[in-house]
Amino acid sequence: MAVQFFLEDGDIVATTESVKPEEEKYTLPRRRGAVRQPKIHIIKNHEFIATFFNQPTFCSVCKEFVWGLNKQGYKCKQCNAAIHKKCKDKIIYNCTGTAANSRETMVSKERFKIDMPHRFKAYNYKSPTFCDHCGSLLWGLYKQGLKCEACSMNVHFNCNSKVANLCGVNQKLLAEALSQLTVSQVGEYGLNSALVLLSTLASHIRVSFCHKCSICSYCFCKITATSVYLLDRALTHYFSPSQVLLAELRGKGQFFAVKVLKKHVVLMDDDVECTMVEKRVLALAWDNPFLTHLYSTFQSKEHLFFVMEYLNGGDLMFHIQDKGRFDINRATFYAAEIVVGLNFLHSRGIVYRDLKLDNIMLDSDGHIKLADFGMCRENVSQENRASTFCGTPDYIAPEILLGQKYTFSVDWWSFGVLVYEMLIGQSPFQGDDEDELFEAIRTDTPHYPRWITKDSKNLLEQLFMKDPITRMSVVGNIRLHSFFKSINWTALEKRQVEPPYKPKVKSPSDCSNFDREFLNEKPRLSQCDKNLVESMDCNAFAGFSFINPKLENMIS
Repeated sequence: MAVQFFLEDGDIVATTESVKPEEEKYTLPRRRGAVRQPKIHIIKNHEFIATFFNQPTFCSVCKEFVWGLNKQGYKCKQCNAAIHKKCKDKIIYNCTGTAANSRETMVSKERFKIDMPHRFKAYNYKSPTFCDHCGSLLWGLYKQGLKCEACSMNVHFNCNSKVANLCGVNQKLLAEALSQLTVSQVGEYGLNSALVLLSTLASHIRVSFCHKCSICSYCFCKITATSVYLLDRALTHYFSPSQVLLAELRGKGQFFAVKVLKKHVVLMDDDVECTMVEKRVLALAWDNPFLTHLYSTFQSKEHLFFVMEYLNGGDLMFHIQDKGRFDINRATFYAAEIVVGLNFLHSRGIVYRDLKLDNIMLDSDGHIKLADFGMCRENVSQENRASTFCGTPDYIAPEILLGQKYTFSVDWWSFGVLVYEMLIGQSPFQGDDEDELFEAIRTDTPHYPRWITKDSKNLLEQLFMKDPITRMSVVGNIRLHSFFKSINWTALEKRQVEPPYKPKVKSPSDCSNFDREFLNEKPRLSQCDKNLVESMDCNAFAGFSFINPKLENMIS
């Protein structure tokens, strides 16, 4: 978390001495205490923070009392789940307070059919009872909380929406069973053998209500679903969507970024068409200098490969985390080059739908390149509008949230969010969870610090028009806005404008401008189960292979 303090007129400390007008700009704001960000332990999308519980609390995993001095345990800042510090590695469910309806969550749910909902009903407790989710006491004299009819789980009314659909599952026992199955075992025995082993393990684990029946079909379904859930955790390398490798052309000293997709993941996610669209947009990108260029695509029996230019300047997210925010000249330059890239896509009937700091790359000279076209939609027009709910939550336009059909207006909303982040160093819309964030996008007006220029504020206000019909660039030419008065568009389109910042690049293979987390993975392709590969319909990827003529010229 980055904490930003804005200097406003009211923050200036008055003194008994008169201050000359020309010296006011050097006046410091009042002194503030230091702020330290607590360490966040991210586990299954939970954001656990060491916490002191000021009332008796029980762990939501092992159900035992959380005791100790100072900060006794962990509490998730999103879903409020309370656990022992020793139990943090036994969490088996994704946090329900973050990205509850995100594409990743929904795909995972559909792929593995994980859905074991509780059957909660209001309950009148006769003795002191503690919430099995947040661990604290259920207060009140009458109907203090909710009790699940199936597994007898007790929760507060406000914890109901934050409880994972794991009715009857003993997390502690499942985690212990999972520890017996390692990824190396999966690689040794294969996918089918792993499924058998997991089912065997799960069949020995009693769910909390099985003593009431003799393993009825309802319980059996739960055990099977649990086995598949464990498989998801144990076989992450089977189902990770993609990876990017750095490759060198032998004898040439030229480097390329190779994006690798697993065919079985693309098929299971029903992303074949999205993959083909990405390939077509990348091939089209050679006609514009501000889009990532594609040299070739090819495939093996198990994988799809995109060979693209290696942009070793890093992405804007990396650089803005380093600087906090960009100065006006740098932000204007990047914004102008992004406008040229977006105008190109829109003129070809393509809506981008995933414009964000992470997808804006810098080349070694400091020019921007739009990347990752997997969310693109082709053939968009006023008569043929898009309706799919997609995008990164912080950048999603109001019309998408309202379920309306849309065209290129959504890209200009995302552009406004991106420009705001570059100039101010934080997101324009805030929320503790996705629901609050989306509500803010639909109804709130961003805060504009007084130190940003009038032109910047005016541009952002016009980009943040809730009605897409009145939004900047849908109405009017954004290039003519006074924010871009310093831009020579003719020279900019030819990359003849000197970038205000040049990344520090030591060699063509330099990776220093990327986060370390992207560099720690071993550069090798994981293998798929042979039976899984044989069952795939590879005809779905017919026509995927492609070689750009420019690559042939480079090789020759």
